Amino acid sequence: MDFTEVLPKECMSLILSLTSPLDACRAALVSPTLRSAADADAVWERFLPCDYEEIISKSSSPSLLSLPKKDLYVHLSFRPILIENGTMSFQLEKRTGKKCYMLGARALAVIWGDTPRYWTWTSLPVSRFSEVAELKRVWWLDVRGRIETKILSPGTNYAAYLVFMLDRHRIGFRDSTVGLNVNVEGIGSGEVRNVFLDPPEDVPQQCRERGDGWMEIEMGEFSNESGEDGAVELILREVDTSYYKQGLIIEGFEVRPRDIGT
Repeated sequence: MDFTEVLPKECMSLILSLTSPLDACRAALVSPTLRSAADADAVWERFLPCDYEEIISKSSSPSLLSLPKKDLYVHLSFRPILIENGTMSFQLEKRTGKKCYMLGARALAVIWGDTPRYWTWTSLPVSRFSEVAELKRVWWLDVRGRIETKILSPGTNYAAYLVFMLDRHRIGFRDSTVGLNVNVEGIGSGEVRNVFLDPPEDVPQQCRERGDGWMEIEMGEFSNESGEDGAVELILREVDTSYYKQGLIIEGFEVRPRDIGT
């Protein structure tokens, strides 16, 4: 006997809500009856973060709350929304519904960032943010971001990434590394990763293309076990003053579930 002919739609929706977004999508392919149950708001609301209404209502796109829940989930999986007055973005990891955030350049503490001869703020069509930070020339590079752990998904291993590009006039990134690290409040400093943003020919590429016009490189990782009050500091640093650096363009620092691509 076909169970979809016996069980009420509400019962099938309840069962599917206890699975995963991927399972619900697979179930929707089985039959029209199961598709109706799998696409129900009751299913997809369980896959959304418990505070999704608060996040979206304070974002640049509050009208998204009028969408059916599955459409909302899909939108947030593929199109980040701006929050915190446009200085951060929020989206979902499409397979799990876990939270992803990017701290835009304006949300970062950039040493000498308000001095035009060192840094300029400009807009680029490929950026989700209204402004990105373009390095004109510095000897001392220090950029930091901070994100509260309570806004992240609990019980999740996260990785942080520097999202950037280099212009054709770049100097100082081919023959020297920069330091990247992630510090969890109350635990101490994480390992400093010394990486090439513009590696020499004999050094393996450590960055990767994101598919949105930007490059990224991992800064470090951390575990958000309980999601309680706390913070994580993300740091980009290079303080060798024997040479200057220029041509780095920073979109932001992204935090997303570990081993999950963009």
